[in-house]
Amino acid sequence: MGRRSGRMSGLPENGPDLNRLARDRFERPLPKRFYKTVAVEEGEGGYRLTLDGRPVRTPLKNRLDMPSRALADAVAGEWDAQGETIDPAAMPLTRLANTALDRVAPDPGRIVGEIADYAGTDLLCYRADAPDGLVERQNAVWDPLLSWGARAIGARFVATVGIVHQPQPDASLQAVRDHLMARDAFTLTSIHNATTLTGSAIVALALEAGEIAPDEAWAAAHVDEDWQIGLWGRDAEAEARRAARQVEFDAAARLLALLAEG
Repeated sequence: MGRRSGRMSGLPENGPDLNRLARDRFERPLPKRFYKTVAVEEGEGGYRLTLDGRPVRTPLKNRLDMPSRALADAVAGEWDAQGETIDPAAMPLTRLANTALDRVAPDPGRIVGEIADYAGTDLLCYRADAPDGLVERQNAVWDPLLSWGARAIGARFVATVGIVHQPQPDASLQAVRDHLMARDAFTLTSIHNATTLTGSAIVALALEAGEIAPDEAWAAAHVDEDWQIGLWGRDAEAEARRAARQVEFDAAARLLALLAEG
C-alpha cells in the first residue's frame, strides 16, 4: 500500500505552495533591504521585533509580537541575515509567525477543526496487509505512537488494513480537539504544518509533546515511501519534492523547540 496523502483547505502562509514560492522567488524582484538594525524588545504582548527601532508588522498589519524570547531572537536572526535584498523564502520562522498572528489567532477553532479532521483519516491508521516486512515496519513504528495518543491524550484510534475509510470514535476526535484548544496560536500553527506535511495529526502531536524527535517523526511519516524506495530505487523528482516538504517540516519542528525554550 502506498503512502496516503490528503489536502485540506489549509492556511495561505501555512503549509505553503512550494512551487508558487519558487516561482515568486525567481519571477518577482526581491525587495531591497530598507533597515540597518534589528532588535528584540520586551513588551506587553511578549517579545517584539523592531527594525531601526520601529515595530515590524505582519502582512495584515498586526504587530509581530512573539511569546518566546528564543523565537523572537531566531526571527530577528532571519531579518539580520538578509543582504541587500529581503528573501522571504529564507525566512521560514517569520512566515510561520505571520501565519500564527494573521490566520490562526483570530480563529483558532477553525485550525483545531482542520487538525482533528486529519486525525479522522490519520496515516497511522491505514495499514498494509503485505509484504510481511512492510507490515512489521508499520507496526513497529506506528503502534507505539497510537498507544501514546491513547495514553497521553485519551484518543484511542482504530487501525485498519487497506485504504477504505475507517471512522474514528467521536470521543477520540473530541479528545484531540480538547487537547489542541489549550495550545496558543504559534503552537497550533506548528502542529497544523507538521500535520499537513506528514498526513498524521498523531505524529504532529507526538512531536509537539516531545515524545518523538523531528527526524523520527519525519521517518514515521515516510515508512511506506521508504519501503517503496528500497524496492524500486530513488526518483530524483520525488526526492526534490520530499526535500522541499522537509524544509517546511523542519521549520515547524524548530518553531516548537523555540517555543519550548521560552
